[in-house]
Amino acid sequence: MLDEKSRLPTIIKDIIVFVLGILIIISIYHYFEIESDNPLPLFVISSDTMLPTLKINDLVIIGDGHGFNSTKVGDIIVFNKPAGEDRIIVHRVAEITSENGKKIIITKGDSSPVSIPGVDFPINSNNFIGKVKLVIPQMGIFLIPPINYVLIGLILSPIPIVIFFHGRKKTVQQ
Repeated sequence: MLDEKSRLPTIIKDIIVFVLGILIIISIYHYFEIESDNPLPLFVISSDTMLPTLKINDLVIIGDGHGFNSTKVGDIIVFNKPAGEDRIIVHRVAEITSENGKKIIITKGDSSPVSIPGVDFPINSNNFIGKVKLVIPQMGIFLIPPINYVLIGLILSPIPIVIFFHGRKKTVQQ
């Protein structure tokens, strides 16, 4: 009983450190959200429509969530598919037009010969998510299942082991 009481503060300290670690990770993600002015600051490329510029599993950091009006031809943007809005698409701005006084963006994948209606246009401010600010080649592989679950397990599994051996070491020393 005495040993359990003496280990209790150590376990509580370890739990606090663990919770603080998780809060730091959440804070970093929140920092990306605020810095990029976008609720979706990271995206993993899942198709080859932007080859050779973007490859499958490239991680893109998205910024300018409110930069629809400053978008220009040549920018790579992230947007909800105009027809149905059931997919997120990353393509290059090919043309900018206006319809009834509103700006309309037409995009095209770098490996596509033409823009596809309902996929690449008409993109308006409601479909716009942001501009691609940074590409980290092949880092997206760590964020897709099942690899992300394995990675989380590898990161978290040492914590209980350290807590166990740290508590055991103190018990042996006393």
